[in-house]
Order: sequence, then structure tokens, then C-alpha cells
Amino acid sequence: FSHKNEVASPSYYSIILDSYGIQAELTASVRSGIIRFTYPGRDKSCVFIRVNSDENEGSIRIDQAKNEILLRNPVHRLYQGLGSEAGFSGWFVIRFDTPFEVMDKLKTHQQIALSFGNELTVTARIGTSFTTPVNAGINLESEIPDWDFDKLRKSTQNIWNQTLGKVRPGGGDKDAVQMFYTALYHCYQLPRIVSDVEGWYPGFAGDTAIHKAEGFDYYDDFSMWDTYRALHPLMTILEPEKTLHMIKSLALKAEQGGWMPIFPAWNNYTAAMIGDHATVMIADSYMKGIRDFDIDKAYYYLRKNAFEQPPLEEYADVKGRRALESYLKYGYIPLEDSVWQAFHKREQVSRTLEYAFDDYALARLAEATGRYEDYRILIKRSQNWRNVFDAETGFVRGRFADGTWITPFDPLKKASFICEGTPFHYTWYVPHDIPGLIQMMGGQAAFVRKLDTFFSGGHYWHGNEPGHQIPYLYAMAGEPAKTQEMIRKIISEEYGTGPGGLSGNEDAGQMSAWLVFSMMGFYPVCPASNQYVFTTPFFDEIRIMLPGNRQFLISSVSPKPGSRYIRAVTKDGGVYPDWFITHEDIMKGSRFTFQLTDKPSSFIPR
Repeated sequence: FSHKNEVASPSYYSIILDSYGIQAELTASVRSGIIRFTYPGRDKSCVFIRVNSDENEGSIRIDQAKNEILLRNPVHRLYQGLGSEAGFSGWFVIRFDTPFEVMDKLKTHQQIALSFGNELTVTARIGTSFTTPVNAGINLESEIPDWDFDKLRKSTQNIWNQTLGKVRPGGGDKDAVQMFYTALYHCYQLPRIVSDVEGWYPGFAGDTAIHKAEGFDYYDDFSMWDTYRALHPLMTILEPEKTLHMIKSLALKAEQGGWMPIFPAWNNYTAAMIGDHATVMIADSYMKGIRDFDIDKAYYYLRKNAFEQPPLEEYADVKGRRALESYLKYGYIPLEDSVWQAFHKREQVSRTLEYAFDDYALARLAEATGRYEDYRILIKRSQNWRNVFDAETGFVRGRFADGTWITPFDPLKKASFICEGTPFHYTWYVPHDIPGLIQMMGGQAAFVRKLDTFFSGGHYWHGNEPGHQIPYLYAMAGEPAKTQEMIRKIISEEYGTGPGGLSGNEDAGQMSAWLVFSMMGFYPVCPASNQYVFTTPFFDEIRIMLPGNRQFLISSVSPKPGSRYIRAVTKDGGVYPDWFITHEDIMKGSRFTFQLTDKPSSFIPR
């Protein structure tokens, strides 16, 4: 095929298969879809179907009387427990609008080929389910009860227009608008809805029962190490109800498995990445007023992760925080403590830094819910980042149990005690205590000089998540113009509308969520703080459509084209002196105006 003959949008996809002259089109609902094949009429019209079970255990059942194929894909675990049963299957019911014959010479237990004679158009409706084949059929008939491809396409297009229309940029060039909406679309891919239309979903992590979600959608596949940074904060603004459903889903997983999952994927616990960031996602959402869930139950499991070490058997099955025992004992994770029961085996310094931030987020939640003794303990633990910060070198550094630092030490080289980066990358990972980090580095001037060295030396790496907040630290250190300059540079160099338009792994939408926030003009450096550091928007105005017919508005006023630096800010007509926007500002529909200039501004927020 050729991309020249390809059409792709959120509601419709079409491709010409040049080898046979076949056009394949598809459109979809939430759990179901339609594929339409248009044949050239030169030969038999055929469809080839193959199951894709990762352990070759899939099965195919044929019901020619109903023009129906039933597929089952047993699912197996990822990361820890790799290859063992995940406790559920993917079920597919495929119903054709045309009778077919089975081509026996291509038939196996994993694949089948169907012939539709000389039909020029063949349409297939496909229903899916993670519970039973019956529910796959119910999902299909509920969502797509007829064969009207174009009606479903139009309906799906309307839903996507309503969804993406919650943010409306004005005044940008065509490429900027396309890039923005493509990124916003990416933000809606994961986590995924797993429950059927009637609410049925498979139990989590060894719970073999089929449960029912009453009044909400049940979600799975949280790439939480990535998405807590910007994707989930974005959803608290645009999709508070979906966010609530995700929190309820996480709480049910904890209840069924005994521990709050850290990176739940394929309906099981994993230790795919480090940290404990379901804590941050839930705390951030609660602090922003998303509270219609059982906070006592959720807090119980969040606290359990933060304070209790699982029994060995459960720990080996990747429940609970990795290396928590030594973290609590030393206030950091020493280099002697490798974590063999995890996908990432060491990374002790990065784990320490991320746990410190998790502790901050849980402290905020404890305070907000009246658990003041927990708050005092956790807010103190949130300062554990200092225990891996070597004041002599000015970098975070691996440390042994006796307190000595690892030697030799090069902050510019990858190290086993750092996750997917260098000590220089992770030195900036103290999102909850940037004033403390500034002080440890010798004050604002020294902090800014170090940031300058970091960026001018080519050390920034946008293609992975741990550094996504770093460009915004300039603004928090009194140099907002440098944040504004750096954000523009990153967007122009790291994103585009063509192939390779993302600089790294999308990671369930985080790479795009960073872009959405940054093009709108603000970013959540510290989730659970309710603050968004602002920068220059990419558009003359940004409108966010909110419940209750409210709108949050950012307008940029430029004296001449090319102005990109903020000279002054007003909020609802009054002078605004801060370097951040609050979540309350957004949700109540405040109106911000950024007065721009073409030269780095002397505007220094308090």
C-alpha cells in the first residue's frame, strides 16, 4: 500500500491495498467497529482472519448459518510473571452481511480464509469483550445494531468533535493547529475502557470472578510512570468524570488484589517502572475537587503502599513499593539494595526521588482528609530527596548504606542508580520542593546558571519523561523569559506534523499531553499542588469549554508579529503577579491576558 492512498482521522480510516485493488475502510464505537471491503471484481472476494494470541493459544469458531466468526485470544502477563495467564481473554464476534465459504487449504486453529464469491462489497461488524463471547455480542448489538457504515462514521465524528472541541485555539497557523489537535487526540488513547456496556469486567490480579461496575466505566492499562505528569492532570480539567471512573477502577483493583497497583497493565500488577504514582494521580484529582469516590478505601490502600512491606510471596508478585524497607530505614535506598523483583533492577537514587514526591502527594491527601499524623510523617519523608543530593558536587548521586558516596562519579553519564537517564537529568526531579533545590544549589543565580549549562550543553532529553518539567524551572527561579524561549525551541525541534512528529515513545499520551499544555501556555510541574506554571501560548487565544457553560480563556496581546515573551499578566482585568495559574482559576472560568513583547522581559513574578 501507499500512504498516498490512505485517509486517517479519529472517526474513519481507509486504505487501498494495491496488491489486490481492495479498499478497506473502518469506523468504530467504544467496544465495536465496522470494516467495509470494496473489491475490484476480478477474482474471488476474500477475507483472511488470524488470531494473535501471544502464546499461540487462540481459537476460531465458525457459524456459517449466522455468517459469524467467534475468536478467542487468551492473554498472558507482561513484565513480572511473563507468559503466565493474565486471567482473561479477548473475545471477538465478527458478523458479515454476506454468506461465505471457508477456504480449507488456508484453515488452521490460528487462521482462516473466507470467500464471498464475486461480491463487490463485504461489510463486517465486530464486537469485542474482555469477559465472555456473549458479552461481545451484546456490546456489538448495543453499539452498532445495524449495517449503516456511514451513520456510525458520522456519529463517531460528532463524538470526537465534541471531545476535541473542549479546547479551542484561535489564531495559530495550520501546522500548529493540526499538531495541537493530533496531540489532544493522542491523549484519549489510554487508559482504556475494559468493562462491557452492561458493566461486566474481569477481576484483577488472580481474582477470577466477573465483576460489574455499577454506574461507571472500568479502566485498565495505566502507564502511570508516564501519565501522572501531564496526561492525568489534563484529564482533571477536560474529563473530570472519566478521571473519577479511573480512580474508582484503581480502588477496585486494590481491593481485589490487596495492594494499590503502581503500573497496572493487562489486568495485573507489574513493576514495569519505578515510583508509586497512582498515589499522585489520586491525590492530584482529590485536591482538584474530584471526590465522589470512597476516599477511605482508596486512602487505606495508598497508605498501605507507603507504610507496609508486603509478605515475600506478594512482594515477588510485584505488589507494594519496591525497596520500601530500606527507604524507610535509611531515608534513601542504598546502592546495596538491588531490586530483582522488578523490571528495572536497581535505580536506587531515582526510586528515592520519586518516592519522596509520592510521599508529598500522599501528605497533601492526608492533610486534606484530616489525617494529620500521617501528614506530619509523610511531609517529612518528602524531604528524603536531600539524602541523595551531594552538596559537594551539586548533583544527586548513588549512596551506600554507610552514607558514603559512590566513586568514581560522572553526572553526565548513565548510571545504574538512575532510571533511563543520567544524574544530571534526575538532579532536577524535586517537583514538590523547587525552592529547597534552589537553596541546595546555592541560590537562584547558581540554579539558573546550572540550568543554562544543562540546556546549552545539550543534556536535555525531551524524548523521555523524567525531564519534562525542567524547562519550566526557569520561571520558578525568576527567569520566566528563559522558560518561554526554551518551550518554543523544544516544540519547534521535537514535534511536527509528519512521520517522526514525536521525539520519543508516546507512552500512553504523556509526550502529547506535554505538548497540549505547553501550546496552551501552562504546565503542571507539581501535580497535587494545584498550580500550573505558565509560558507563552502558541495561539492568540485558548478557550477551554467547562461544565456549566463556563469558559477558561487565555488571550495573548502582541504589539507586533513574532512577540513571544510575557511582559505582564492580568487576570479578570486585574494585575496578576504570580508565575502560576491555579486549578481553581481554570475551573471557575477566569480570563487571563498575556501582554507580549518581542524581547526578553523584565517581568519577574513574585
